[in-house]
Parts: sequence; C-alpha cells; structure tokens
Amino acid sequence: MGPLTGITVIEFAGIGPGPFAGMMLADMGAQVIRIERKAAGRRPLSLLNLGPFDVCSRGRRSVGLDLKKPAGIAAALRLIDRADALIEGFRPGVMERLGLGPDACLARNPRLVYGRMTGWGQSGPLAHAAGHDLTYIALSGALHAIGTPEQPLPPLNLVGDFGGGAMMLAYGIVCALLERERSGQGQVIDAAMSDGATLLMAMLYGVKAVGLWSSQRQANLLDGGAHFYSTYACADGKFLAVAPIEPQFYRELLQLLAADDPALQSQLDITEWPALRAQLAAIFVTRTRDEWCALLEGTDACVAPVLSMEEAPQHPHNQARETFVTVDDVMQPAPAPRLSRTPAAVQGPPPQPGQDTVAVLADWGFSQEEIAGLRNEGAIE
Repeated sequence: MGPLTGITVIEFAGIGPGPFAGMMLADMGAQVIRIERKAAGRRPLSLLNLGPFDVCSRGRRSVGLDLKKPAGIAAALRLIDRADALIEGFRPGVMERLGLGPDACLARNPRLVYGRMTGWGQSGPLAHAAGHDLTYIALSGALHAIGTPEQPLPPLNLVGDFGGGAMMLAYGIVCALLERERSGQGQVIDAAMSDGATLLMAMLYGVKAVGLWSSQRQANLLDGGAHFYSTYACADGKFLAVAPIEPQFYRELLQLLAADDPALQSQLDITEWPALRAQLAAIFVTRTRDEWCALLEGTDACVAPVLSMEEAPQHPHNQARETFVTVDDVMQPAPAPRLSRTPAAVQGPPPQPGQDTVAVLADWGFSQEEIAGLRNEGAIE
C-alpha cells in the first residue's frame, strides 16, 4: 500500500517524460489509467514503442479510445470526472481542440489536478515549436556546461525528459494534491522541460554568480576539469569514477595509491590540474578496474567502478538494496525513494494498449449496453 493508494490518475498516452511521471505515481500506489489511441498496440517495436519492455509504462491499466469520435471524448470525460489528477503531454492547444482542456475538465471536476507536460511550456514564443530533450536543455545553460572543451555533448535524455520534466511534473502533482486538501480545489500544472532543466542548474548558477564557475567546459570542479573529480581508464579498458573532493578524502586516495609526488598535494591549484590528471591517469592505467576496486571501493577515497547497464544489477551494493527488480523477465530499476511505512512497489508489467478497456469502463459505471454501443461506434478498442 504505497503513499498514493486511493489516488486515481488519468494519463493520456505519450512518450518520454509523461509516461515516466505516470510510472513514478503508479510505483507509489496511485491507480493510473492510461488512455491510448486506438490501434496503438499494432505499431512495430521501436524506441518509441517498446511493448512489454516499456518499463516507464509499468503498473498501469490501459483503455483504448478513439478521441476523434465524440463518443470517445465523452467516455474520456466520464473517466476524468472521477479522477484526482490528469497527465497530458501534447502541444499547447491540442487538448482544448479535443474538448478535453483544463477549463472543460475542471468545470466537471473542480478537484482535478491537471498536469501538462511540454518542452517549452504553455506560453512563450517557443510554446508551439517542436523539440526534444536536447533542444529544451540547450536554453537552460545545462547543455553548454556538459561535454568536451571543443563542444557540448548530449547527457542522455536525463536532464530534460526525466529530471527537468517527469520528476517536476510528478512533484507538482503531489504538491497540488496536498494543497487541494486545504482548498478543496484542483489546479493546472504547467511543467516545461526547459523550466525544469533550468531549475536543476540552481546550484551552479549560484556558484557562477560568486565567480567560482567558468563557461569553459572541463575547466571546473564538477565538469571533468578537476583531476580529483573525473573518470580514469584502467588496464582492461574499463573505467573508474574518482571523486574525493574534500581534502581528507583526497589525502586518503593519494595514500592508498602510494602517490607521493609533492605536486599532487596542490589539489585546488587549477593551473596544475592538467598535469595532475596526467599523473593519476598514468597510475590508474597500470591495473584493471576490478583490481583498483579491491583496493579503493568502500573507502573514503570516493572511488567506484563505472558499470555498464549489464553490470549494474550484479553489483553487490545494488543487490543488497534490491535496487533492480525483475518484472515478467525484464530487469529494471526498482521504485525510489524508499518510504518506511508505506513503501512503493511495481504494480505490474506494462499493459498491452487497450487491454483493460471493458473492465475500466465497467468500474466507472458504464453499463454493458453503453460499452457495446461504444464498440459498435468504433470509439473503444
């Protein structure tokens, strides 16, 4: 029984951050009903349609509706009438044109928390422009700060889609649900990945304001510029993450490495960082990654192996904490964070699109005649 047990969320199927936010809420116990467009399940497997491997879609029930038909819209509104929250990730104006915008839904269900997930937000000159994670984080300052001195590099889609987008949306929904307990009223959440990615940069903007951050990549403490906060190749071609920022941790690293060159004591002398990096690189390349881990991992030297996605589930720490779980033979990250009294749990595997249509409609009070009528009209699947 997760902390969101008893909360019902209607999620309009999308890609990227919307499904991830729905997954987070479902993991915490919310009942998430995904409204899929008809025939979505017949698409071939691709990066955007992973079928049973779509981890971000776990824990849902799925309803197939044709939102181009008035009967499909009417059915969606009846589902929304009894929902606590809604998630949609279309461009601004799409839901309004369908008759499913915030004004229409809140007029029927004033307690509804209406979550809108976009790249650029509901307003501003770029609001209606297409984009993806990379373009959204480009405006935040985050992309400029990540990469080699020669060019910025994509940090996967973690900063925009999932950190700046999905997590901000899920956080906003829970905040609005808490506020509703006082006011009795729902509200609209405008979650923009460009806004969220900018917020993730809060600390670094403060560091820059005080003069401790350069716009040159790999010239700063946390961007790979410091020799004591970086990755190093080992004899077997694998890598170590090395991060002893505090002086006492740095001293422990040097002691364990038996690195006694006095030059290495100049930890915070930025002008020496390139030369000191070369010294550490020459040391780390003399042994395999696992040999170094046997010496350094678990000490205050702040060293860890850089694990592949194949290796990560097998690491003893991850196994001890059950950081990964297997659902229907698919290895995947376990829910987080951990709550002591009402822990989160994976509610089930990803549904096939539309697999729960009849059951959900019946739960919502649709009669068998109404369901048959929707089927005859082609409004459900």
